[in-house]
Amino acid sequence: MTTVATGSRQGAWELGARAGYAASGLVHVLIGVLAVQLAFGSSAGSADQSGAFEKIASSPFGAVVLWFTCVAFLALGAWYAAAAISGAAGGTSERAKAGGKAAVYVALGVTAFAFARGSGSGSGSQTSSVTGELMQAPGGRLLVGAVGVGIVAVGAYHVHKGLTKKFLEDLRRLPAGTTGRVARQAGVVGYTAKGVALGIVGVLFVVAAADANPQEATGLDGALVALRDAPGGPVLLLLVAVGLIAFGAYCGIRARFGRL
Repeated sequence: MTTVATGSRQGAWELGARAGYAASGLVHVLIGVLAVQLAFGSSAGSADQSGAFEKIASSPFGAVVLWFTCVAFLALGAWYAAAAISGAAGGTSERAKAGGKAAVYVALGVTAFAFARGSGSGSGSQTSSVTGELMQAPGGRLLVGAVGVGIVAVGAYHVHKGLTKKFLEDLRRLPAGTTGRVARQAGVVGYTAKGVALGIVGVLFVVAAADANPQEATGLDGALVALRDAPGGPVLLLLVAVGLIAFGAYCGIRARFGRL
């Protein structure tokens, strides 16, 4: 009886973690849609996680979806946290990576919770505010610059993972037929595009540290705006937007076929 109950709890927890990947897919698709609107000159909302949650909140049954997203992200964060603490993730580097993912998904869950309660707000000003506080601390500018370099490194890793198809290692198996082809192409395009977006975010942090101007560290939305305003920016932004939508599609496939 105990074994059956334990197995049932494990199965429910795994289902919740997989729902977290599905929620991540939804958020990335919405960010991609907002980025497409941004590329065409629309200011419908922030092209970041907060903008995606705002879009969900304004839709029919938005509150229900937000609560589901909150629980799903927290479940996936808890799964990664348990893997990091127990050592199930692997060696030291893998445990550190799992810990980092746990922090990201828990933060997304908390943000979804805030929007579900109606108290969410845009993330760009919050990022600048936190960056400004860090800069006031001893060695704060170096810390902000180091954060920027770290984000650039994460972005480069995403590009590498996409171009080398290492993301396929995250799947238990590659689905057959059209689904498998979509998973492969969406992973290549999605990871590469997300890596480019993260790289721009990191560069903005480094620039903010160099100029001692926290307003330049504006997060993903600010990075996409900066890309739009560059020479040929709207076209580049549109390509990144399509890539973010592709990444969302890959996350949806990973929810079903991914390793945990």
